Amino acid sequence: MNHVDLKEAITKGETSLGIEFGSTRIKAVLIDQRFETIASGSFEWENLLKDGYWTYNQEDILTGLQTAYREMKQEVAQKYGVTLKTVGSIGFSAMMHGYMAFDRTGQLLVPFRTWRNATTGAAARELTDLFQFNIPERWSIAHVYQAILNGEEHVPRIEFVTTLAGYIHWLLTGEKVIGIGDASGIFPIDESTYNYHSKMIKQFDDLIADKGYPWKLEGILPKVLLSGEQAGALTAEGAAILDPAGDLQPGIPLCPPEGDAGTGMVATNSVRKRTGNISVGTSVFAMIVLEKELSKVYPEIDMVTTPSGSPVGMVHANNCSSDLNAWMGLFREFSVAMGYGSDSDKLFGVLLNKALEADPDGGGLLSYGYLSGENITGMEQGRPLFVRSPESNFNLANFMRTHLFTAFGALKIGMDILTEQEQVEIDSILAHGGLFKTPVVGQKILAGALNVPISVMSTAGEGGAWGMALLASYMLNKEQEEALDDFLEQKVFKDAEGQEIAPDPTDVEGFQVFMKRYQAGLAIEQAAVDHLLENGRG
Repeated sequence: MNHVDLKEAITKGETSLGIEFGSTRIKAVLIDQRFETIASGSFEWENLLKDGYWTYNQEDILTGLQTAYREMKQEVAQKYGVTLKTVGSIGFSAMMHGYMAFDRTGQLLVPFRTWRNATTGAAARELTDLFQFNIPERWSIAHVYQAILNGEEHVPRIEFVTTLAGYIHWLLTGEKVIGIGDASGIFPIDESTYNYHSKMIKQFDDLIADKGYPWKLEGILPKVLLSGEQAGALTAEGAAILDPAGDLQPGIPLCPPEGDAGTGMVATNSVRKRTGNISVGTSVFAMIVLEKELSKVYPEIDMVTTPSGSPVGMVHANNCSSDLNAWMGLFREFSVAMGYGSDSDKLFGVLLNKALEADPDGGGLLSYGYLSGENITGMEQGRPLFVRSPESNFNLANFMRTHLFTAFGALKIGMDILTEQEQVEIDSILAHGGLFKTPVVGQKILAGALNVPISVMSTAGEGGAWGMALLASYMLNKEQEEALDDFLEQKVFKDAEGQEIAPDPTDVEGFQVFMKRYQAGLAIEQAAVDHLLENGRG
């Protein structure tokens, strides 16, 4: 669209706004009807440890919301000479899980407990056993039950429990609702009803019946909605919160609030069955859209859903690129000491490409990039480790290949459960993250590791706020009965550029050899945890 058309579209409200609360940044993205970003704004924030819990100040939640919106609004004014007064639709998303509990007056009973808290182990184990369904520590129901086990005094006064996205939506619309993807990180979802699992709801109520609380579980949870449904409208009070300047008008329709996993799936066009996406960074997680539910409970697999309610198997490994980045830092120091400079892009390009010259299995080398504990392999703490035998082929190419291999080692264990034990078929996986800034290498290694084609798309870097704006646009612009996956594939991503790399049989075989070494060597990593103290002295 040209400048004049965009100005008219903004004035008429032919736009959609997505705002996502990430772990370090709150971002607002305004898109047009071609799904392109018109303007954006952001607010940097950090969690803090308070009274033993990782949290964010409630004041920062509102300040961040208003700042991100104000910056976006200012960009609209600067670019197009328009004061933003309305948009076509709005959607909010945020970090999934966690615990926000409110009383009947709407007051927060305890500070927001985020997904990062590892304080619900007892509750998660007991509920997993009760439901015969994996309940991770970060899920909202684990936080609820742990508060009960702890005998916390606020529990009898609970009127409403929701996620961060659900809270923002409630604040601005008055509606206690949640998108099904975000809901699936609160409590297990029954795919046949697109609602909380009724049998498990009853099991929970029976479990705590002797406590005599004045509430039942379903009564304190937000109502579950599917993508495409309208989830209320911006109230006058909500408009004043979002835009204290008073320009934004009430009445704008809102789509269901979603979690960051759901917006990641949308932003990478990975909501159709047999597709998936992998996010590669400090941690690595894969989201695979399943054709049916798994046959049994696996502690390595979280069961969540797409924003349209399809079951998703999620494999989340705590460690991925941190140790590789640390080695890159060491090589950068060497480069500077030799007088060659510190160009990071060149350094990464040269070193990562060396991995393509390596022996298929990495030459017998072994590495664990465990900066923290790793749930999939049962390590409570992490000790980054590199080890080789006298017969290993120790050179730079094998060193780099080994560190790329190990970044996907724990992920591979979880993925094998899906593909080998559950016979899950995957047509394609879209990968995103900083590792793929260097063309081909990370993509080729990952394709070989998982033995599935890996794609990297030009739009993958747009982020969750853009994905949330797409969900808002879907609600506003979908045709009757048009499914979310069709809307994304045929309209949003129709002309998206991307590159797919199929698995190379040599890489597949090499990674299989490496994984035998990786799994056999876990005892070495455990010994490092046992005997090397966290300060490096043992």
